[in-house]
Order: sequence, then C-alpha cells, then structure tokens
Amino acid sequence: MQRRHLLARAVSFALLGAGAVAVQAQEYPSKPVTLIVSFSAGGNNDLRARQLGVPVGQILKQTIVVDNKPGASGNIGHEFVSRAAPDGHTLGIGAMGPLAVNPSLFPKINFNPKDFVPVVLIEKAPLVLVTRADKPFKSFKDVVAAAKAKPGAISIGNAGTGGAHHLSAELMEDAAGLNMLAVPYKGGGPAANALLSGEIDMMFEQTYAALPSIQAGKTRALAVTSDKRLPSLPDVPTMAELGYPQVTVSNWLGIIAPKGTPQPVVQKLNQAFNQALSDPALREKISGPGNVVGGGSPEEFRAFIEAESRRWGALIKAKGIRME
Repeated sequence: MQRRHLLARAVSFALLGAGAVAVQAQEYPSKPVTLIVSFSAGGNNDLRARQLGVPVGQILKQTIVVDNKPGASGNIGHEFVSRAAPDGHTLGIGAMGPLAVNPSLFPKINFNPKDFVPVVLIEKAPLVLVTRADKPFKSFKDVVAAAKAKPGAISIGNAGTGGAHHLSAELMEDAAGLNMLAVPYKGGGPAANALLSGEIDMMFEQTYAALPSIQAGKTRALAVTSDKRLPSLPDVPTMAELGYPQVTVSNWLGIIAPKGTPQPVVQKLNQAFNQALSDPALREKISGPGNVVGGGSPEEFRAFIEAESRRWGALIKAKGIRME
C-alpha cells in the first residue's frame, strides 16, 4: 500500500514538473532576448544576427538585442553564452571555429561544445579558390601542374591559423598531393589585399567576400568548396567535380543556447528561426552572396556539429596545427 502511495506521488510530481515546463514555454520569452555575436560588428556573423533579429523578434513578440563580444577567435563570446542562465533569454551565434575547430586548436579554452544546446543551423558559407586575374593559373589543373613542378614555390594565403581558409588549403594539398607555401595573415581583409597586390599567388576566400573582386575582373575563381555549383558562380566547378570531394568545406553559423535550456523553449526558438529563414527576402540576402540557407531541427544541427568536430579535430591532430 505504501509503495503504491509513493508511486502515485512520484507520478504526480512528474506531471507537475512537465506542466511547469509547458507553462514556461508558453510564457517564453518574458523579456528581451540577447543574441551574442562572438565577432566584431560589421562582419558576416554580426550582419546575419541583425538580419535575423528583427523577424524572429516579431515572431516571438519580444525584442532581440544583438550584443558583440569579440576576442580570442570567438572563444570569449561562446564562453559567455555557456555561462548564461539556461532560460532561453541569452542565445549565441554558434560558429564553426569556436564549436568545431578551437577545442582541438587551442591548448585550453574555458568552455566545451557540450555546454550548448544546438537550436538551428542558419547558413553554410562555402569558399572559393581565387587568384589574381593576371596570374598564369587559368584552372585548378594549372595550379596542380605548377605546384608539382616547383614544390613549395606557389604561395597560398590565409586569414589566420585554424580558419576555414587555412584548413581548406590543408585539405587541398593533401587531396592533390601538393606542397605549397602557406602565408598567414591577421584576418581575411589583409589576406585579400595581399592577393590583389600580388604578394601571394592565391587563397581560399569566403565566397561572399570574394565576389566583388571576381565580378570586377580583378581576380579569377578557380574552384568552389560547396557540394554543388553556386548560383552566384555558375561557371566555376566544385572541388568535388575536379576529383577532390575531400575539399568540400563551408564555414557555418547557427543558433545555440546554454546547456539546460528547456526543450520546449528550444523547440519554440527552432520554429521561430525556421519561420524567419523561410522568408524569400531573407533567403536572398543569405544566398545572393554565395551562401547556402540552413534550417532544420536541433537534432540535425547537433549531428552536424559533432561531425564537423570529428573532421577538423582529426585534421588538426594529423597536421600538428596549434594556436599558442
């Protein structure tokens, strides 16, 4: 009899708890939602956060406040999100570097990718291999021939150790059996300037950043790292088409919440962001410059992050790449 009474009480408490979570989700958000961007204002992460903030705020009937917390390759902002109250009122723009690369690249970071609940993938941003228009490389085949003829002589710039530019080049060299001279810069801007000045022979650049110089005839696109050709560069082959499917790479962004955020709140956020991403005008803002619109479930985003972490962790370990 006593056991039956205890069981009834346990069921009652469980139902009360479930009811409380449901009410919490219905009442959420009860105040403005802060969206942390781990990079400086004016960049792609910041731009996308602000473009999403307005429609998502309208859907949730609350203000979305974008707060930039740059530094340490995105680690500072992600650490802030990991320590925030898990109530859905502090979210982050989760990025490839901090979530899938930095845990293997840095000797120590003050968060773990498991400290977050994935909400939704926002976009994938493929890269494009570009060279200055007056360079002799008319195709990727020319790059392979030149690099094999003079190992270590062809220079390829990047935006810094461990970035998508750098890791794409490492994958390319492995896949094609090349030995090139890597030249790191402090950011994509300085690397792009070096390309235009002729200081380096080529670089992988984010497609959205490379398009203006390609369209102006200052640079030539040799290949893209997307899984299929981009509408913005329809005549440029993918690395997979050229025989190097290993070099299918995208920088990416998504929405993350602190670990422990109630699942009904996560689902409400997922629905709101997916609804915003379905708007044709916003989709064009994302895809027009060469990016790929995301979306999907929290579970799909979680699996994607885990796969990316395994991929980049293995490459970083194999190459002995470290950020001191």
